[in-house]
Amino acid sequence: MTAPLHAFCAATVAAEAGAVHSELNITKTKRAMNARQLVLPNRPKPYVMAHRGNSTQCPENTLAAFRRALADGADIIETDMHLTADGAFICIHDGLADRTTDGHGPVAEMTLAQVKGLSASYGRPEFAAERVPTLAELCALLVSEAPEVALALELKTDRFLEPDVCRKLAGELAAAGLVERTVVLSFSLARVQAVAAAAPIIPKGFITMSKLTPRGVDAELIGAFWPVYFLNPFHVRQAHAQGQITCPLDPTPNGRLWYYRWLGCDAVLANDPAATIRALRRG
Repeated sequence: MTAPLHAFCAATVAAEAGAVHSELNITKTKRAMNARQLVLPNRPKPYVMAHRGNSTQCPENTLAAFRRALADGADIIETDMHLTADGAFICIHDGLADRTTDGHGPVAEMTLAQVKGLSASYGRPEFAAERVPTLAELCALLVSEAPEVALALELKTDRFLEPDVCRKLAGELAAAGLVERTVVLSFSLARVQAVAAAAPIIPKGFITMSKLTPRGVDAELIGAFWPVYFLNPFHVRQAHAQGQITCPLDPTPNGRLWYYRWLGCDAVLANDPAATIRALRRG
């Protein structure tokens, strides 16, 4: 670490240490209000958030990956949201079909029927029959097979700045009965705020690669890139003082679980939920 960076980090940590004591005076009412939106009854913390389902054992963001994560015991299913040309919500990470399917081109220019014609096998022959799921299909899976598991939706497109799209998303979640166990996530705070404007009950999650502190972030969940928690060990304490929960952006967390537990992180991300649950000595 260079001397200027070391000095910057030291100054940041010192500043956070001083700020924590004053911020702990935030009212318990606000803390309880925010925490209640994201509590999963009968499940111990840190919650295990399955990153794109079990994306180690199955092709990412497929029903096979989601089912495997549920069988593993994941507490939260995380997926990525795009829209098709005809307005369907689909579970796919990239804006292009090329990496994870046998198709090519922008998914935003394809109809749902065209997307459903693609194999989402990620090049794995044993999963050739897998298709890109819709949000409705994922919701139906959670409703029928996992009544206590939460849903985390990462909003991957600026279509989620459109009020009509946000209202439609809220409507689908409400129709499935999943509004109260869903959190919307994004690197764009504006996108999650737009969804919250349509459905204030849905908690907002902000993901960041560089912000060293949660101060000033209007979100109920903070997901900072994992080195942030080493550069600023007060990050979790400060977030809790503001009524926020934390989940490090670290899809392979097992070697750092000791530290996340020591900090009091509320959730951990996992590409392989089964391995992470074993590392946590749960079940």
